[in-house]
Amino acid sequence: MKDAFEPFIKLIALVVGLLVVVTALSAFLIGIVFFVLRGGSLPDLSPDKTEMALLKPLEAVYLGLMPKEVMWKAPEWSSVENEPNAEDIKYGKELIANTSEYLGPNGKVKKISNGMNCQNCHLDAGTAPLGNNYSAVFATYPKIRGRSGQMEDIPKRINDCFERSLNGNVLAPNSREMKSMVAYIEWLGRDVPKGETPKGAGIYEVPFLDRASDPIKGKVVYAQLCQSCHMEDGQGMMRADKLGYTYPPLWGENSYNHGAGLFRMSRFAGYVKANMPLGATYERPMLTDEEAWDVAAYVNSLPRPQKDLSKDWPDISKKPIDHPFGPFSDTFPEEQHKFGPFTPIKAARASQ
Repeated sequence: MKDAFEPFIKLIALVVGLLVVVTALSAFLIGIVFFVLRGGSLPDLSPDKTEMALLKPLEAVYLGLMPKEVMWKAPEWSSVENEPNAEDIKYGKELIANTSEYLGPNGKVKKISNGMNCQNCHLDAGTAPLGNNYSAVFATYPKIRGRSGQMEDIPKRINDCFERSLNGNVLAPNSREMKSMVAYIEWLGRDVPKGETPKGAGIYEVPFLDRASDPIKGKVVYAQLCQSCHMEDGQGMMRADKLGYTYPPLWGENSYNHGAGLFRMSRFAGYVKANMPLGATYERPMLTDEEAWDVAAYVNSLPRPQKDLSKDWPDISKKPIDHPFGPFSDTFPEEQHKFGPFTPIKAARASQ
């Protein structure tokens, strides 16, 4: 008999318990309303500023390499029309953006380069912040460069790129093409005070690693993030008209030679850190520092054209830390000058 009434007794107990909870909650709410009506105030339960900062959406957190507010910006392109040499400036930009179409292996004007475009190394026709832009060129040239040990003007600097990055031959300084490229570069830097280098010029300086950069790890980075554009074999993607590359070759006979600036690990690492893979910018970099150094090691370990560098760096003490060819003014081997670690070399030079 007792067992028959047990479920009923449990149900009665549950109902009584719920009534007690509802009664207590009602009394609590009535008490709060009475308290507020009598002039009381409830505690502020909104998060403080620190908590709000922690709750900011990820997209609102700026993760760029440099503050956007201080970066150099190219002049408005529409203002070119106000220049007396507007046609030269426009042709100069066209030559830098589509160098191969005019001066490549099948060039309309001359056939003096490897099929790459100037803007493959100087992004957006030399206007991209931390994209190896031309912002400081007009303000800092002519100048004595350590690599040649000589005074160089802008045409000489352009021809250095033709001989190294484009693995080709020089343009005549008095040619229309050279004058137009110089006109465009000077126009880009027209607002930069003489002798100054604006923020965002050149290439980002990636912090040194505590180890050597690793080509094997870099190959993995390349396969995951780079080869969809530059292809597994590193030979890039040719345009349909065969007049240039949509994505340039990174090694092989049609790429930059071993005298080019991007053959230095720090230059290549800084370039890709701020600009690669496709879609990355200095405001939203995609590679970690280690990935940037390692992919630089991989790409610059592969075959490419050679150049006579015997006249480079007549004062060997001025060679950059990551210049990969001896002799050096220190005792570190060539391999460490190429792959790192670079911190010991920097420390040794500082102590001299």
